[in-house]
Amino acid sequence: MLKTFEHGIHPPGHKHTAHSDIHRFPFAPLLILPLSQHIGAPARSIVQVGQEVRRGEPIAEPAAFVSVAMHAPVSGTIKHIGPAPGVRGMTPAISIEPFPASSQEVAWSRPRNVQNLTPEEIVDAVQQAGIVGMGGAAFPAHVKYKIPTGKFADTLLINGVECESFLTTDHRVMLEEALDILVGIRLVLRAIQCRRAVIGIENNKPDAIQILRTAIKGEAGAHALRMVPGDYDISVQALKVKYPQGAEKMLIKAVLNREVPEGGLPIDVRTVVSNVATVAAVGHLLPRGAGLIERVITITGNGIDHPGNYRIPIGTPLGTVMKHAGLKPDAGEIVLGGPMMGVAVDRLEIPVTKGASGIVVFTQAEVSAMNRTEYACIRCGHCVDVCPIFLNPARMGRLARNREYERMRDEMHLMSCFECGSCSYICPSNIPLVQYFRLAKNVLRGRSTP
Repeated sequence: MLKTFEHGIHPPGHKHTAHSDIHRFPFAPLLILPLSQHIGAPARSIVQVGQEVRRGEPIAEPAAFVSVAMHAPVSGTIKHIGPAPGVRGMTPAISIEPFPASSQEVAWSRPRNVQNLTPEEIVDAVQQAGIVGMGGAAFPAHVKYKIPTGKFADTLLINGVECESFLTTDHRVMLEEALDILVGIRLVLRAIQCRRAVIGIENNKPDAIQILRTAIKGEAGAHALRMVPGDYDISVQALKVKYPQGAEKMLIKAVLNREVPEGGLPIDVRTVVSNVATVAAVGHLLPRGAGLIERVITITGNGIDHPGNYRIPIGTPLGTVMKHAGLKPDAGEIVLGGPMMGVAVDRLEIPVTKGASGIVVFTQAEVSAMNRTEYACIRCGHCVDVCPIFLNPARMGRLARNREYERMRDEMHLMSCFECGSCSYICPSNIPLVQYFRLAKNVLRGRSTP
C-alpha cells in the first residue's frame, strides 16, 4: 500500500503541462527585484543607480543570518533603487534595464571544487548564492541546513510531491535535472551531517519516480558521487496522491510516520525537509559559484494561449510574462502560485520572485462560475474530516466571525493551521474559512507588536 497521511482532499489535478519541456524566457524591458523575496531580513543593496552590472553579479548582500544575497538576472544598468510594486504592496527593490541584445549566458561566476567543502562552507555558499525554498515558502535554505546545537538529523526528506493543482514545475525539474538534484542532495547531506535521503514523489508522476531511481543507480549517481564523495543512502518513496501532502508535517508523517510537535520544527523529529527544486539549485549553483537568478515556473490555465513550463529571470514583471504566454481577452483572474494556496493579483507590474512556482490564469466565465455566495454553516463536519492537522475549522470559523481571535489561538490551536485551504475547498456553504484564519493571525500578530 502506498504511504500517505490522514485526512486531506483530492482536488482535480489539471496537470496539463506535465509533458511540456522547460523553455527559456526572454528578458523584459525592465526587471524589478524586491530586496525581500524571502522570509527574514531583506537583502541590503550593494549597487548604485547608474551602475552597470553583469548577469549573475551580486547586487545585494544578506542583512542578517535569516537573509540571502541577490544577483543580477541580466546584464544591464541599475535604473532605480526604491519602492516598487510587489504582491503585498510597494516594497524596496532594485530595477535593472537590460543592455540591448543582452545574452542569457551567465557573465559573472566563481566556479569552485565542491569535493572537500565543509558543512559550514556549504551553508555559507547556499546563503551567498541566494537560494531559498522554491516550493513557495521562500524560507532561506541555508537556515534549514545549519543544524541547531543539541539537535541532529537522521533523514533528509526531499519534497517532490507537488500536490497543488495545475503546477508541474517540480515534475519537470525531476525529469530534466536529475544530476543537479543528486549533487544537491549530497551537498545538503554533508551540510547537515546526515547519511540518508528519501525523495517523496506522488505516484501520479511515475516517469519522475523511474528517472530518479535509475539516475541514483546509473551514471548520474556515479557522477554525483565523484563530485561530492561520501557514503550516502539516497532512495525514492512513491506516495498516494493527496492534498496537502507537500506540506512539511504531512510529508514527514507520510514517509517517516513521525509527528512534528505543535509549535515544533522538522528537526525536532530528526528530519530536514527541502523542496526538490531547491536541492537542484544547490547542485547546479554551488559548483559554478553562481547565484539564483532564474527559476522554473508553470504558466497555465484557460486564460492563456501558450501554457508551459518556463525558466524565467527573477524580476520579470507579470505583464511581460502574460504577453509572452498570450493572455486571452477573456482572462478573468491571475493567481500567483497554485489555486489552493496562491494569491490573486490585480497589478501586472508585480515581478516574478524566487518563491513563485506557478501562474494560473482563469477565464471570466470560470471566475463567474465559482459560486462565492456564503451561506450559514450547516454543521456537516466535512471540514473537520479533511483537516490534515485535526483542527475544528467550523468552530474556529464561528469564533472568527465573533472576532474572538485570542480564543482561536489559545483554545483551538489557530497558529498550528498552515492555511492549506482544504476546509474552504470542502465547505458546502462556501465559507472562506482559511481567509478568516489568515485574518485572525494577522490581527494577533499586530496586537503583539510593541
